[in-house]
Amino acid sequence: MSDKDVSALDSGFMSEVASVAEAAARAGGEVVSKYHRTGVEIRSKGSYNLVSDADIEAEAAVVGVVRAAFPGHAILAEEGHRADGDAEDLWVIDPLDGTNNFAHGVPQFAVSVAYCRRGRPMCGVVFNPVSGEWFAARRGEGAYANGTRARVGTEGALNEIIVSLGFYYDRGAMMEATLEAAGDFLREEVHGVRRMGCASLDLCWVGIGRFGAYFEYMLSPWDFAAGALFVEEAGGRVTTCGGGPLAMAPTGVLATNGAVHGAALEILRRYLDKAEGRQQPIG
Repeated sequence: MSDKDVSALDSGFMSEVASVAEAAARAGGEVVSKYHRTGVEIRSKGSYNLVSDADIEAEAAVVGVVRAAFPGHAILAEEGHRADGDAEDLWVIDPLDGTNNFAHGVPQFAVSVAYCRRGRPMCGVVFNPVSGEWFAARRGEGAYANGTRARVGTEGALNEIIVSLGFYYDRGAMMEATLEAAGDFLREEVHGVRRMGCASLDLCWVGIGRFGAYFEYMLSPWDFAAGALFVEEAGGRVTTCGGGPLAMAPTGVLATNGAVHGAALEILRRYLDKAEGRQQPIG
């Protein structure tokens, strides 16, 4: 989708999209908050990939808000809704990003909702219902954290930043590639390496300057659609781990403040073949 096509989107329509995205994320957050207070049974989808009633009910709540406003739009969501990533009007939803954290009482999880036009995120919100942190972005209109304009950090070198990372469910070569890359970052004397367990929030934390870089060798679209837009609108850069453009499909992701992107890519590319030689993404 070209920038001309983007600019042609009606501002009234995009305002409605933003309102619906916020309402949908809040509806999902209410469900997640309820289960966070009362507890929930956790089940496994296999290979350390957990799911709960909170995931299922939150997705239903989010989808319900979107469907009421835009019944003809496609929906791609983690717990059962499948659609073409290049659909004309597509909502990409993670009703509970960070289920492992949620299952263990770690308050680092979020609801992520993004609207995409032909595979390109145009509006996104990420909401942590425990901390109350709220991240929102619209293409061409900036990124905002709790209503305040967000900007990436100004650090210019790896030895000035904290790097966040994520692990895919694979516990073989992809895990080893991630650990080896983390070791190389530490050898470049980054201030620290963090594993927070919630990709959407990791991305947003790059956008507000807490992290200078975040990477994961495999993510699903619902993990990164809203957060990637937030980083870009905050002045950062987002690519695949090989340096290519993101598609609305499972892929590796590197997000940075922009200034350290080349140096971070150099490290990730060393282990890219190893990382990509393993299993395909879990459905």
